[in-house]
Amino acid sequence: MPDTIQHKELTALISLLDEPSDLMFDQIKTKILIYGIDAIPQLENAWDNSFHNIIQERIEEIIHIIQQENLKKELSNWIQNNSNDLLSGFLLASRYQYPDLDEQNIRDKISEIEKSIWLELNEDLTALEKIKVINHIVFEVFGLSGNKSNIDTPRNLFLNDLLETKKGNHLSLGIVLILLSRNLGIPVYGIDLPQHFILAYTEGGVDKDVLFYINPFNSGAVFTRKEIDLFIKYLKLKPEKKHFQPCDNVTIIKRLFSSLLIAYKKMGYADKVKELNELVEVFNTN
Repeated sequence: MPDTIQHKELTALISLLDEPSDLMFDQIKTKILIYGIDAIPQLENAWDNSFHNIIQERIEEIIHIIQQENLKKELSNWIQNNSNDLLSGFLLASRYQYPDLDEQNIRDKISEIEKSIWLELNEDLTALEKIKVINHIVFEVFGLSGNKSNIDTPRNLFLNDLLETKKGNHLSLGIVLILLSRNLGIPVYGIDLPQHFILAYTEGGVDKDVLFYINPFNSGAVFTRKEIDLFIKYLKLKPEKKHFQPCDNVTIIKRLFSSLLIAYKKMGYADKVKELNELVEVFNTN
């Protein structure tokens, strides 16, 4: 079907959004949703040119549904084909709340931090010295830190908010440290520890021995396996391999979406909890 015909059909459907019957509106909405992401420009244009609150609310509802479905598809594709790109996974999670996210701007900011670290590194540095350089640039020069005064806010988990407010939690800060380290060839990986996300500096790969651990929430402080043993004992859990060994990117991004779900659940946002449950389920079906 030619694009012009599709455009006219979509325009005709959008013109019917003032339909007073909810039943008829649902039928119109279903037909518009078939167009998917391609319908958004026309819907946004209709919103801009409408002064009818009900029409604007209906357009917002349809756009939101399209964006949610598109995010599920992109997330599934990332899991299956692109999970080696951790930054893309982080951006997908951020787009849940900010669908019009300026991804290039965020990539540029990450590159800026990375370049600053690179300028301070040299081949003669030990593993601990490299982490000291990364910590200095990230936490002192660029001023990122753990949000200790509002640890439960979902904003801690969105990359754009982290870079804007300089505040994050153990998970978002940890992912940023992983991104920067790996881009610079430094073997830092995430560990999916219960109630806390930490990092491991390995001897060169995800399956190599761990040299030491890093606490992203505490300005990148370095510690040993002994502290993890004590933490697991405090939680009254049986120690498992996953408590000490690096996890893959899919596990990290799944935890990110799960953490968002928990944060919004605490705030009582039932609609967001439902949507995030659907997104977490994408991980379980791939």
